[in-house]
Amino acid sequence: MPRFGPDSTTWCARRRVGLAPTLWCAWLAAPAAMPAGGCAPPATADPPAAEPAGAPAAPPNRRAGAVAAFGDTAVPRRPVHTFSIVARDPRTGDLGVAVQSHWFSVGSVVTWAEAGVGAVATQSFAEPAYGPRGLQLMASGMSARAALDALVSVDPARDVRQVAFVDARGEVAVHTGKACIAEAGHVTGDGFSVQANMMGNDRVVPAMARAFRRARGPLAERLVAALEAGQAAGGDIRGRQSAALLVVRGEATGQPWRDRLVDLRVEDHPAPVAELRRLLTVHRAYEHMNDGDAAMERKDMAAALRHYRAAAKLAPDNLEIVYWHAVALASNGRLAQSLPLFRKVFAADANWIELTRRLERPGLLARDAIETIVARAAGAGSAPAR
Repeated sequence: MPRFGPDSTTWCARRRVGLAPTLWCAWLAAPAAMPAGGCAPPATADPPAAEPAGAPAAPPNRRAGAVAAFGDTAVPRRPVHTFSIVARDPRTGDLGVAVQSHWFSVGSVVTWAEAGVGAVATQSFAEPAYGPRGLQLMASGMSARAALDALVSVDPARDVRQVAFVDARGEVAVHTGKACIAEAGHVTGDGFSVQANMMGNDRVVPAMARAFRRARGPLAERLVAALEAGQAAGGDIRGRQSAALLVVRGEATGQPWRDRLVDLRVEDHPAPVAELRRLLTVHRAYEHMNDGDAAMERKDMAAALRHYRAAAKLAPDNLEIVYWHAVALASNGRLAQSLPLFRKVFAADANWIELTRRLERPGLLARDAIETIVARAAGAGSAPAR
């Protein structure tokens, strides 16, 4: 896709996209259709006529000519009424988006982000194409404002959309259509935008903004704090069902599997934000486990044990964490320290005893250590049949 220079974004933002309107619409539906001429406007390309002032809101099923801006999805089919936040962490540059809704699997529709590019929330009568299309435009060099304006301007159902962008520089842009279901609105601040529709009252959005500004710590925790405040203020008038959290790095590493820092979804739950908070805590515990394993590879036993203890503190009832902490101790000459942990795990589920016997082949535990662990940590008669 040709990159948009700073001089070409103005045309895009006002429907003067550098292509004849129908070609621009076709590109939104399929970017590969962009002609080789790039952004230079054809001599015959005039901006579409503006709608008259005071024109009524476009009904959700209105089509805009033969080529719809968003392909066959221009008719709103997903009434994902919800509250969300997009933000950039000024300290790390990380980018994130979080959402809650009374709608199944809200994260599969609303939340989009790309490392080093930006984050997007698309909701109300949600058009998912705003996610990948918006990220493509921001990756090409457009600001959040120019990218969102370009997409909204060719969306025939713009009046029922609610969309927010944040780019890698921390610029935010938001659109709340005039036909979004009340209570609907948005608040922007330094590097963030909070938006909601179909809320129980008009206090939800301001409460979220205040909570995000006041929260401390990593971006993911601050985003969840905003959702918690929105729910506490009244939330979705219909109730609650699902939530999602997505955080990516501020700079891409070229390794996408490392760039997605947090990616959590609660698809169907009576208290989705509370569950999202719990999952984030578990996620942090497993981060410590991974860091502990990395320290073990470096033969830094002190650092490994610090991380394993931190993980156990965050998730004390997680047998997986307790077990691998015990294995790390036993494999590094601290067998006596490992035995209470093995006992806790074996007492909860005897299958872990058989797993322990299987750790000799990959070299995780020596045979004599396994025999001692099973003999001393497994209660009489607790071992499953081999």
